[in-house]
Amino acid sequence: MSNIAHLKIKPFGKVYRYKNEIENLKQGDLVVVEGDFGLTIGEVVAISEEDEQNLKSVIRIATQEDLKNFENNSFTEKEAYEFCLERIKERKLPMKLLVVDCALDRKRIIFYFTAEGRVDFRELVKDLAAKFKTRIELRQIGVRDEAKFLGGIGVCGMEICCKKFISFFKPISLQMVKEQNVVLNISKLSGVCGRLKCCLRHEFYGEIEEAIDEEITIAEEEKEPEIKRISHILSTAKDDDEAKGGKDEGK
Repeated sequence: MSNIAHLKIKPFGKVYRYKNEIENLKQGDLVVVEGDFGLTIGEVVAISEEDEQNLKSVIRIATQEDLKNFENNSFTEKEAYEFCLERIKERKLPMKLLVVDCALDRKRIIFYFTAEGRVDFRELVKDLAAKFKTRIELRQIGVRDEAKFLGGIGVCGMEICCKKFISFFKPISLQMVKEQNVVLNISKLSGVCGRLKCCLRHEFYGEIEEAIDEEITIAEEEKEPEIKRISHILSTAKDDDEAKGGKDEGK
């Protein structure tokens, strides 16, 4: 059995599992880990013993320098958000910028956005790379992750489930609705995201999520936010040919 740390990581507040080899690590501690997009800081929400080996390890407990860099990155994220928003308006791109996330070591800045269709943002990527002189990545996410980030109040009068305790989304089908004998009124069955409400799955027989510590749900499959398309990635804007090409990690 391995000691597993369950960490809540921004910007979407999802919970990921990491192998823990640090003694006396406890709930509420801030630690440095390697995510899919570089180093980041996560908050320990639970510790468990599980038979799991194929997990990344917690690197260290966050030092004062780590916390200072994390705080400084928040200013960089704000600046990047405002600059990107300005360039989007200038280039009249049909996209909605949601949030900016900067890696702890500042080797990468990720811009999350939503859009109804495909967006040609190659020129925008070059603008961002020229401004911040680091690796730039734009990611288009789905409406469910947008709702989770923004939050809201459901028709029940409570905070929406995805913001309050859901960590990872699972499929919801009309079959679940039919088996609960609920009237098929899509307007009443849809949440603030426009998709079927998450509670339809919770109330489906045998699908109630296991909650850990005040309804913080740990998913069986660790995945990043629902990515519809992945952008071009650049290191700098010096090489125009490289800027036009990029790399599509979605293929």
